[in-house]
Amino acid sequence: MNKHLIPPGVAVNNDIARFNMIEQQIRPWEVLDGQVLSLLSVVKRENFAPMAHKALAFADMEIPLQKDGGSGQVMLAPRVEARFLQNAAVKHTDKVLEIGTGSGYMAALLASQAASVLSFELDAALAQQARANLQTAGIHNAEVRHADGCQGAPADGPFDVIVLSGSVAEVPQVLLSQLKVGGRLLAVVGEDPMMRATVITRTADQQWQTTEPWDTTAPRLLGFPEHQRFSF
Repeated sequence: MNKHLIPPGVAVNNDIARFNMIEQQIRPWEVLDGQVLSLLSVVKRENFAPMAHKALAFADMEIPLQKDGGSGQVMLAPRVEARFLQNAAVKHTDKVLEIGTGSGYMAALLASQAASVLSFELDAALAQQARANLQTAGIHNAEVRHADGCQGAPADGPFDVIVLSGSVAEVPQVLLSQLKVGGRLLAVVGEDPMMRATVITRTADQQWQTTEPWDTTAPRLLGFPEHQRFSF
């Protein structure tokens, strides 16, 4: 009887690939926060990748979440996820809202730092899979709801952190109003190919401060409006 439940070396190879991902992709992209780097070592990214693409879990690329690539939903590239996490600066007392659960990986990262995470996913199958992934990972402070998150969750707010795990043409004011004072919203904003990571901090009851610390691109979040296009 073979005592190995998995082929010899698989776990070791994953650990090497994870180390290389952190050292070769993430650190060079100015992600130097020790807590974030440690978290990326602990939360197993490969367990959130779809079965058909597990071999790509540590690659510097977006991973399709559906076999046919339908709806454009992906796991964002590891360096983008990591830098978002660094910019979010989540504290253990924070209440977090995520829009666009996908596989549940970002929710797992956020929940590992926060008091609680509420995550919205518009695709029912992805929401179900994300719940299963989070349960398997032992994450118990993240709730996944199958719902359209473009209006946020006013009944559950206000939130310390809001993360849009995808791109939008612009950030709706209804989401900004659900931030606590001192809270921050992170999103990729703009039109392909010119998009920027955007951090909006609520500095007072009716004041917000916006920074755009780095360039990136990401697939559109479903359900969010596009800019009006004029025809003549």
